[in-house]
Formats: sequence, C-alpha cells, structure tokens
Amino acid sequence: MTEPDLPVVDAHHHLVEDAADRMAALWGRRTLLAGDYAELVGEERVVATVAVEGHTRYRTSGPEHLRPVGETEFLAGQGDGRIAAAIVGNADLRGGDRVREVLESHLAAAPDRFRGIRQAALWDEDPAVLGGLFDLPPHLYADTSFRAGFAHLEPLGLVFDAFVLAPQLADVVDLARAFPDTRIVLDHLGNPVGTGRHTGRMADQFPAWRRHMAELARCPAVTVKMSGLGTFLSGSASYRADPPVGPDVLAEEWRPWVEETVELFGADRVMFGSNLPTDRVGPFPTILGAFQVITRHCSDAERRALFAGTAATVYRLDLPRGAAASPSS
Repeated sequence: MTEPDLPVVDAHHHLVEDAADRMAALWGRRTLLAGDYAELVGEERVVATVAVEGHTRYRTSGPEHLRPVGETEFLAGQGDGRIAAAIVGNADLRGGDRVREVLESHLAAAPDRFRGIRQAALWDEDPAVLGGLFDLPPHLYADTSFRAGFAHLEPLGLVFDAFVLAPQLADVVDLARAFPDTRIVLDHLGNPVGTGRHTGRMADQFPAWRRHMAELARCPAVTVKMSGLGTFLSGSASYRADPPVGPDVLAEEWRPWVEETVELFGADRVMFGSNLPTDRVGPFPTILGAFQVITRHCSDAERRALFAGTAATVYRLDLPRGAAASPSS
C-alpha cells in the first residue's frame, strides 16, 4: 500500500468491454470491468472513482447521435457505488439542436451518476504525434457548432472534460473565457507531448505550457487532473518499461508539471487520476505513489483536496465523512 491514511478518489479511469483493435493495443487489453479495476487497485484506499468515456459499448442501432448513450448505460451497470460513482460520457457537441436530446438521454441513463461530457480535440500538424489514433480537425473547440452545443452543458449542471495536447492549450483558454460559468476540467495536465516532431523535446514545451496554464488558472471554473503523464504521448522510456520503474523515478519525471500546476491553481482546483488502463508505467500503487511523493511538501488539508476533495466537489460525489476535507475547511 502507499499511504493508507490518505483517502483517494480516482478522478479519471476507463472501463471498457471488447475494445476495438486500435484501443486494445493502446490499453494492452480488450476488457476492463469494475471487478478488474478493483483487482488493480488492490488494498489502496480508493473511496470513489470517476469513469470517463472510452468509446465502448455504444448502441449499435437507433439514431447515430444517441449511440454514445450506450456507454453511459454500460457504465451505470458497473461498480458498487464506489467504482464509477460518477460518469463522464461522450457526445459530439457539434450536433446543433440534437445536443440537448443527447445530454438529457445520458442523464436519464444514469440520473444519479452522470456528471458530464468529454469530447477530444487532439490534433497536431505532425500525424506521427498521435500515432493514427485520432483523426480530428484543428481548433475543434473554436468551432461555432461545437460552441452552440457546449452552451447546453451549464444549464444542465454538467461538467466538460477538455482533452487536448499541450500545444493546443490556447484553445481551452479561449473556450473557458467564452463560457466563464461552465465547469471545465483539463485532462492530464494539458498533455505535454514527446512523440513525433516533439520527440526528445517535451521539456521545450514547458515555458509555453506554463504561460497557458497561468491563463487558465485565472478562469475560476477551470480545474485540472494530475494524470495522464504515463501514456505513449510522453515519449518516456518509463512507458511500458520492463521491469517497470518505481514511483520515485516517475516522481522525478513528472514533478515540474505537477508542482507548477498545484502552485498556479491551488490544491482545491487539482485532482488525482490514474488514467488506467491508458497509463502503462506500472501498477496502480506505483502511479498513485508517484503523485504522493511529488506532493509530500503540501499540507495535510491540501493533500486531502488533491487526492479526494477536489474531485468530490467538481463531480458532486458523496464521500465518507472526512474524506473530502479541503484547504479551506
């Protein structure tokens, strides 16, 4: 175990069944159900989790725009109230007047657990960066049809998980400024990237990344997930290393990005996520342990926010008494 006295909300992981070939190759498995996730977590004190869309179990018939609701139906059938306590689904927000119907259908499928939407906008001028996994247009979050759909989120009390690469962070800044009252959660610290044209140059992105993160920090409705630094996008030798590296090694790799984010946003606007099964740098305790090592200088109240309280607030989770204490409590 890592730190048994520190309650943990895993604010970002996936549950999948019979994944497509390209995603199965990324994850190293085709299926990860709630029971499988529980085995990976083991004895760690995970008090709740947020299951994020992974393009699985879509409906195979009916209107095309409603097919992603099948994933929410699948996730609602997983877990025991702890795993997938909150669900972030998928919708194409460029769908015009149909977007409201999609969102309401997600809510109907999991009325006590559905909390928001993630729509990826990953793009780079070099296709090798993403390895052919995504085929999306540039500046998707600036698209007028996307923003028309995005406007439906806040009235329904829904969160938006933003999924971009670090060189695209200006698009998230513009979106947050255009919709100051909509909760936006930036996935994976904005995804610093070290593949394709960025190979061996991940650190070169730090100044521009920090500038954009500082701009996002001035948008009060934006929070950040400290997660996702263990994917292939990092270009790190730690990815799928055999044998896996330990938490101290990962902590040294990840420390600049995590510490700067906590400094800019404060602990009550940053939350831990394992990003299983996409992060393939070691087992769950290693990933969790790396973030715990990095944050040892934080106060007890700050760490309770980072590892449980922030996620509980943003995704409206009912946690055991004392688990969601925040720096201001």
